Amino acid sequence: MLARPSTLPPLQQVAVLATDCTIASTVMQAKDFFYMASLNDGRQRGLGLKPSFSTLIVAADDQPATSFSQDVFPTQACIDQVEPQLIILPAFWGEFDELLKRYPAVLPWLRKSHARGAVIGAVANGAYWAAAAGLLDDREATTYWRYHDDFSQRFPRVVLQRDKHLTDAGQVLCAAGISSGRDLFVHLADRLCGPGVAQTVARDVFYEVQRSYTPGVIGFGGQKMHQDLAILQIQQWLESHFAEKFRFEDVASRHGMSIRNFMRRFQQATGDKPLQYLQRLRIEMAKNLLSTSRLSIKTISYDIGYDDASFFARLFRQHTDQSPNQYRRQYQRQPAD
Repeated sequence: MLARPSTLPPLQQVAVLATDCTIASTVMQAKDFFYMASLNDGRQRGLGLKPSFSTLIVAADDQPATSFSQDVFPTQACIDQVEPQLIILPAFWGEFDELLKRYPAVLPWLRKSHARGAVIGAVANGAYWAAAAGLLDDREATTYWRYHDDFSQRFPRVVLQRDKHLTDAGQVLCAAGISSGRDLFVHLADRLCGPGVAQTVARDVFYEVQRSYTPGVIGFGGQKMHQDLAILQIQQWLESHFAEKFRFEDVASRHGMSIRNFMRRFQQATGDKPLQYLQRLRIEMAKNLLSTSRLSIKTISYDIGYDDASFFARLFRQHTDQSPNQYRRQYQRQPAD
């Protein structure tokens, strides 16, 4: 998963937005998950049972917020009282236009938080808030399938990924549904707290869940926030051809660049050398296969582009500090063949 952005301060506060008509389970799922993550992170930091960061349910104004199922949320602060490093936008029920009228302070708060470097995670139609704030313009996003057409019409500049359960556009990440929200939270925990915390919490959260997501559902889009269109096209090409045999010299030539110019521009745009980027992309695909299938390590190695399973295993350990089998055991209840 993507590394912590260098501009992001250490995780100290998570804010889960609660408004009228929000689906309560998505609020409490986020609250419980990140509280659990804070306890695990605290234990790893030698804090005992003390959480290492706070997880707050925040209100959009000074009035009580009532859930879709008519329960009053136990909010702990208002949005103008917090400066979180992570914001969760839960799913809601009803008309988004009514919510916009009811809560005019939300969009400015999101823009301000985003400019300050906060990461935003949107569950299902919670993505409407991020899109309305302009934070997803020209970036990938996903939302619940029933809202695809409406979302596209409202936000034509957003690159809606209808076939992905998760998307990662750098500071704004989206989950297509409430169930895939759990995967989003694991991804965020890995990014903001480290793989040890994410794997521990995921093991508990997914213990009795049979996941059926197909490989590659997560958008590898966190390094696309740049203006080099040629490099962006190459990144998109790599996402479709990562398992193939090719030479970067040929890729550069097809896009009108010398290999030297390509190497320089790619690293300047993405922060990675092309080979490093390709390796990370392949490792992400391997993670999906390890956690969602019972394919052998050798088969997974071949499927992502490595003929030598031993080399793949060494590379996987370099990126995750675990062997492929260790990683698989963290995410699957049943042992693999």
